[in-house]
Amino acid sequence: MSIRLIVGLGNPGAEYEQTRHNAGFWLVDNLASTLPNCRLQRESRFQALAAKARLGGHDVWLLQPQTFMNLSGKAVGAIANFFKITPQEVLVVHDELDLPPGSAKLKKGGSTGGHNGLRDIASALGTQDFWRLRLGIGHPRELGLKSQVIDFVLHRPRAEEQKLIEDAIAQSLSIIPLLCEGKFDLAMKELHTAK
Repeated sequence: MSIRLIVGLGNPGAEYEQTRHNAGFWLVDNLASTLPNCRLQRESRFQALAAKARLGGHDVWLLQPQTFMNLSGKAVGAIANFFKITPQEVLVVHDELDLPPGSAKLKKGGSTGGHNGLRDIASALGTQDFWRLRLGIGHPRELGLKSQVIDFVLHRPRAEEQKLIEDAIAQSLSIIPLLCEGKFDLAMKELHTAK
């Protein structure tokens, strides 16, 4: 079993491009830019931007749903059904309030933690048993901000937070090939012990 579909979560449109909620999009954009002949293109049948890539010696789909965050399951369900990709072969990359900026954690299954994108994907796949790569964006309370969570995730990170998030994305990119080879334990160890 290995990862065959990498889904970056975010909201489409220029007004959301630089917001914390789009951290998943940022990782997929970065990943696509490092792979030869890999360009995300609009795929109307999946309501998403998608690209087929070669990673870890395997064919892998990259996906950015172009529905809004809370309807991400439409795109994920459509491509998973079309290519017969099981939930255990799906990696969803998303922003995580419960981790500080600069952190990235890999896990399989578990609660959707109130994340609307994850909730919709779990509903579309019929299970929560898919892989998640959680990119820490921090929580407004922990960062000493008075904003509500919804305002916080839909705004740009401060410059120092942006740098930390970019570092976490770079660390995460280094373990993606391992996931595509099915080396989950090694990928987790490398990511979680990265300095």
